[in-house]
Amino acid sequence: MNGKTVLFLLGLVAAGLFGWGLATMSDGAPGAGGTTDASNGGDILARVAGEEITRAEVETNAGGQLTQLRQQMFDITEQALNQTIDGTLLDLEAENRGLDREALLEEVVETDLPLPTETQIDSVYEEARARINAPRDSVAPQIAAFLQNRTRRARYDSLISGLREDYEVVNYLEPPRFDVAATGPALGPETAPVTIVEFSDFECPFCLRIHPTLKQVMDEYDGRVRLVFRQFPLNNIHPHAQKAAEASLCADAQGKFWEMHDAMFENPRELAVEDLKTRATEIGLDRQEFEACLDSGKFSDEVLADLDAGRALGVTGTPALYINGRFLSGAQPYEVISRVIEDELRRGGAS
Repeated sequence: MNGKTVLFLLGLVAAGLFGWGLATMSDGAPGAGGTTDASNGGDILARVAGEEITRAEVETNAGGQLTQLRQQMFDITEQALNQTIDGTLLDLEAENRGLDREALLEEVVETDLPLPTETQIDSVYEEARARINAPRDSVAPQIAAFLQNRTRRARYDSLISGLREDYEVVNYLEPPRFDVAATGPALGPETAPVTIVEFSDFECPFCLRIHPTLKQVMDEYDGRVRLVFRQFPLNNIHPHAQKAAEASLCADAQGKFWEMHDAMFENPRELAVEDLKTRATEIGLDRQEFEACLDSGKFSDEVLADLDAGRALGVTGTPALYINGRFLSGAQPYEVISRVIEDELRRGGAS
């Protein structure tokens, strides 16, 4: 994407022409191209045989695509904003030192930039040997350049981080947020400034991958983060997901949702109904009560309600995280989740 495209997109955002106020984020305020109908409070985009089709209906049907587009728009805007802030900081610091920007970077970043040692080159080569598939000496110059650029980047990041502390930087850019009901089994206090709503599937390998990451989040941010679990079984590809979801709610009825949650993720290949009943016994549930609950499908409608809620938000896969309404898709690493949490804490735990 070139600079003109970025500036054009930023212009749309600034002018309010891009649809940030979508149904999942707002109360359905009128937008360009729709006719306001006071009877339903939304925009009418079409009529078929007198029956109205509203903006909210259309945006719900296109939810997944719109979610991704809005996040991409924010990411582009945020990246361009940070580049502009960083450039301004460099110019201010350069002026204070009686330099220009290039001279400042030369002084702070390039001066005495160390050359990588043979030991460092060997370490990188051995770590990536299977992927490199080439003799060590033939790739040593590229590895050395990679290591030097990594040091250069670390110096630059440290410089910018320090300048952001030295100069007053106020960022008014608001990320897109979705109105997600934090209903369901939860860990952490209701008063926590940050709430994570996770749509998950017990048979999903990516949900399994993020499981220890979320445990780390809850440990590191004890008391400051609340985690709410919502069901989103991908029944078309995971034959055991629906019953596993129901099993977790049957366990919740006996006050042991998280024990069952952990037991299923610790035994991801054992999610058939009989396996679930075995898990129930292992975690100390009343077996007879659990079996009656699971066999009757007592919580099937509750699972389907979570599915419908997720689809309305545009969820198409799992895990899907909403951190104070900010969407993250897939098995994100701890660093990515932590970065959003830290930003929310700086913002004062916006809801």
